[in-house]
Amino acid sequence: MHKMWTLTKRELHSYFDSPAAYVVMSVFLLFSGWFFGSTLFLENTASLRTVFDIVPFIFLFFIPAITMSTFAEERRAGTLELLLTLPVRDWQVIAGKLLAVVLFLMAAVSLTLIYALTIAALGDLDFGATFGGYLGLLLLGTASAAIGMFASSLTRNQIVSFILGFGIIFALFLIDKMTVFVPGWMAEVLQYLGTDFHYRNLLRGVIDTRDVLYYVSLTVFACLLTSFTLSRRPE
Repeated sequence: MHKMWTLTKRELHSYFDSPAAYVVMSVFLLFSGWFFGSTLFLENTASLRTVFDIVPFIFLFFIPAITMSTFAEERRAGTLELLLTLPVRDWQVIAGKLLAVVLFLMAAVSLTLIYALTIAALGDLDFGATFGGYLGLLLLGTASAAIGMFASSLTRNQIVSFILGFGIIFALFLIDKMTVFVPGWMAEVLQYLGTDFHYRNLLRGVIDTRDVLYYVSLTVFACLLTSFTLSRRPE
């Protein structure tokens, strides 16, 4: 655990030592704040629903942008081979980098808690739906980050990594919307595979273990793919 946490701190320092991290977080807060403010002041509705609706769309671009350098840049700079030859296991490297990305995401999402406090001050806050929404964002963000890291492990080019990560995350986000074009038995499969389907379930405030297990399984699967990619590196 110590080695993993050391890698996590190394990654976090690389994020927050760069002005890009603060720019990305500011843009994230600007977009989410715009939709929250529009609902609050234009529609006169005190609700976090619009924030929870728009953040998954922001994640489609936000997460690939964060994860595109996790392995691609190290591979390009030649430091990946050095890192993996240290007395640390591949899974510790992957877990350390993933934890850093998740902590960065949590820092960005936690900024939206001011919206929840505003609603609590102005009216009744649905604590069940709010908890489900933030849990859904955490699980969705973690799974998407693992996918983005897998995309980054496939190439040394950050732009290619971003495009691959965005493509996979977007496909999983969109797949449950295609159920109207397929037979009934296949529709159930596609619906279960869709990340947005499980997120919407959590957003209702009902914490179903099947939805949690889906995101955990997707995260683990993406990490296993990343580990397999790294294990095929030249000796």
